[in-house]
Amino acid sequence: MILHVDMDAFYASVEELDNPRLKGRCVIVGGQSGRGVVSAANYEARKHGVHSAMPVFQAQQRCPDAVFLKPRMSRYKEISDKIMSILSEFSPLVEQVSIDEAYIDITGCERLLGRVEEIAIGIKKKIRQKLGLACSLGAAPNRFLAKIASDMNKPDGLKIIMPEDVEQLIRSLPVHKVPGVGKNAHEALRRMGVKTLGDVKKYPEKILVKKFGAFGNRLAKLAAGIDSSVVTPVSETKSVSAEETLSEDTDDKAILGRYILKQSEKICRTLRKSGLNARTVSIKIKHSDFKQVTRSVTIQKPTQSSEVVIEEALRLLEQYKMPGRARLVGVGVSNLLSCAVQVQADIFENEDEKRFHWRKLDKAVDTITDKFGPDIIKRATLKDRE
Repeated sequence: MILHVDMDAFYASVEELDNPRLKGRCVIVGGQSGRGVVSAANYEARKHGVHSAMPVFQAQQRCPDAVFLKPRMSRYKEISDKIMSILSEFSPLVEQVSIDEAYIDITGCERLLGRVEEIAIGIKKKIRQKLGLACSLGAAPNRFLAKIASDMNKPDGLKIIMPEDVEQLIRSLPVHKVPGVGKNAHEALRRMGVKTLGDVKKYPEKILVKKFGAFGNRLAKLAAGIDSSVVTPVSETKSVSAEETLSEDTDDKAILGRYILKQSEKICRTLRKSGLNARTVSIKIKHSDFKQVTRSVTIQKPTQSSEVVIEEALRLLEQYKMPGRARLVGVGVSNLLSCAVQVQADIFENEDEKRFHWRKLDKAVDTITDKFGPDIIKRATLKDRE
């Protein structure tokens, strides 16, 4: 059996935990500008039709008396780490899939911890007692059904799908609730007369593959109750990125460059804390028409230096011919290596000396930032933006 744990309205719940005066009020966490989007809304706000990914200005219209809060990612990450630590007490096979979501394979744990229901209740109780937070939990014979189950009785829900219940559930499960069935696929399935996952069985697998490609193959397997994906405990960090929707669209590269500078510093702080170096630097630009482009460069010497990443990212921006105004800009690094991996030394001693001084500066800035917060020290270029 596999469990899926999903924290209820996680960001908003953490805010209520830290400020009990928010309880009973509509709490919305998201971007503070009119162009921002909702990251999370508590269930009081959801009663007014507010949901994640909704533009903030719409949320304000629907829920004008709500408390709007800026996300505190470091705090959410701190609580998330504690949640994952609790889950690891119940099984060594815990796979975190997002900041507030995880799968747990409890196969073989029953002798030690009891029946599936007892384990599930124990997890919910421990998270509530230790952290004061509620979660919804689903249990099923595979990952796909565990995810479906955790969404059935929200908030603070618990749903267990035993093997003998699988066929009945699939027969009645609305097909739009199947992960991967987006708007277009749902419409195509509707035209085929497919309303539930069970209806998929009306069609041979080869027809589904012809219509939906590789996803058609997965649909056929899910309709048969088959999902062979396993819970993988350790997931290596493959990339680190940061992006921001602009307060207003612009084609001014000087403005975009200031965003890139700030984002690059944030990313490199993460690299240094994680003991990682990056080989590839990328920028991402989304234009007013929502067309998205990325540009990347792979550097010879892996780095975690803010100055190097800034230099490469700004060079990519300078080389990019802007076809119009941008509404979002971001920076990312990938092709990551542990700092324990040795790389060939640069033969140009003056360059090594220069980078050595930048590393000392990065270390000093990190120390100050950790002690006093990310806004206590910043480059003069960023000061001009305020």
